[in-house]
Amino acid sequence: MNSEKQTRIEQRAYALWQAEGQPAGKHEQHWLQAARDVEAEENGSSRGEKTRSQRSSGRAKVNSRSSSPEKRKKARA
Repeated sequence: MNSEKQTRIEQRAYALWQAEGQPAGKHEQHWLQAARDVEAEENGSSRGEKTRSQRSSGRAKVNSRSSSPEKRKKARA
């Protein structure tokens, strides 16, 4: 695997982890999903299609900036 692709997978896995509230013990699931997403992006981009990960990447970025679930609960209380 080339280093550029690995870096993209790392970044995507991190975004998935953040979007899910930074849960412990799910690193392998996030890595595998990120690898699938990056592969889909590479395959889809050659055809000019927008992949699922490209459509959801904006949500992951927004969610990654949001507060933790605990902070949101406290804010609502």
